[in-house]
Amino acid sequence: MNFLQKNIVAVMVVIALAGAGSGYYFYHQYQVLKANPQAVTDKENAALVAKLGQLILLPANEQPTIATVADPSKLTDQPFFANAKTGDRVFIYTNAKKAILYDEVANKIIEVAPINIGASATTTK
Repeated sequence: MNFLQKNIVAVMVVIALAGAGSGYYFYHQYQVLKANPQAVTDKENAALVAKLGQLILLPANEQPTIATVADPSKLTDQPFFANAKTGDRVFIYTNAKKAILYDEVANKIIEVAPINIGASATTTK
């Protein structure tokens, strides 16, 4: 074997090892996701809450419900979403009765509003 052939073989071995390593890594990540998909969502939500918590004091001891604005044109009749755009996040704290509209890309709070979920008017005689 001459020098060129040895180098080609060495490069092919390195490529094969890199491919095998990458394959193992992604297979392992797939298995983790398959075993517990909620863990990935929980981790992402915790990171979002931590990022938002740097901008505003968040309610203590409460995990928010987090939604993503998919189509702001369908929300134009609601003042809370007047400045919303696709991809913005809505954090809903039901116990604290607070909703926060957050632009993750710009790292800005767009809107904060009180909410009234599930309350019904009662009348007394």
